[in-house]
Amino acid sequence: MRVLYFGTYERAYPRNAQVISCLRRAGVEVDERHVPVWEGREHKWSAGASAALRLAAAEARLLARPREAFDALLVGYPGQLDLPAARRAARARPVVFNPLVSLSDTLVGDRARFQAGGLADRTLRAIDRHSLRAADLVVSDTAANAELFRSLGACKVAVCFVGAEERVFEPGWVGGGPALFVGKLIPLHGLETILAAARLAPDLRFRIVGSGQLDHLLAGRPANVEHVPWVEYENLPDELYAASCALGIFGTSAKAARVIPNKVFQALACGTPVVSADTPAARELLDDGKSALLVPPGDPEALVAAIRRVTPEIGAGGLAAYREHASEEVLGARWRELIEALL
Repeated sequence: MRVLYFGTYERAYPRNAQVISCLRRAGVEVDERHVPVWEGREHKWSAGASAALRLAAAEARLLARPREAFDALLVGYPGQLDLPAARRAARARPVVFNPLVSLSDTLVGDRARFQAGGLADRTLRAIDRHSLRAADLVVSDTAANAELFRSLGACKVAVCFVGAEERVFEPGWVGGGPALFVGKLIPLHGLETILAAARLAPDLRFRIVGSGQLDHLLAGRPANVEHVPWVEYENLPDELYAASCALGIFGTSAKAARVIPNKVFQALACGTPVVSADTPAARELLDDGKSALLVPPGDPEALVAAIRRVTPEIGAGGLAAYREHASEEVLGARWRELIEALL
């Protein structure tokens, strides 16, 4: 079987790299027809003439490329605006969409960049609906997100976890270091809760790796919080191996309840104990007290108590859950099964 991974997707983003890696591990030939648009841009969906021109030029280049032989076409993240070109390129072959997020849910509901119910919100919802309906199959990262995609008009939805790139992330946790947060500083992650927990427990050490929308909250961080704006992707395992535990997400938004972020899978693959919010999405993979410690979203007191209760057994249980439900072998077989069912 041969799959064409298609679009202006961000090639280095873990969801895209992981899907391609899983498919190849499952014996699927994967070719890429890719034109970069979003790489290195913090605000990927910022409106404006320059963004529209970049995207229009990219779509023209995608359609001008030589026609490869393939059985199914897979549109990567972010790809809502690639679906019209994808349908033309597919020429009656199945189109699979790997959206990861809804644009309106992310930019309006979670990050509050646009007003709910306003023109931008309505436009983003229309783009979501059009792209989801244009795909023969939409693959969601969680069952909770799958329900959102169905409500937006997706005709056929399946679920496949995100997982972790095992060429980078493998067991090796040692521990002894601070509680580690890795990620973009966006509302979804609940940075306020982590900082509040640090203030409640000055004897605990926290290490925050990343930057983003909520950078300003770190200006008055307590002395037990270390901030590192950036760590190379290939060096993230070293951070996870040294950490006492890996912190997931603690935001209280509707989106936060529907996702399991990349960093949770990466920590599980390293055998690092995970502490994260107790949400419907988290419960699809994790068992509180066995494979992770799950706490109420937005609750710094519960977060402190969980960090104090971390044990090596939690890390071992998380690694076992990862291997059973989210390893490259398991997810590769799942992706192959889903695509073969369309052919």
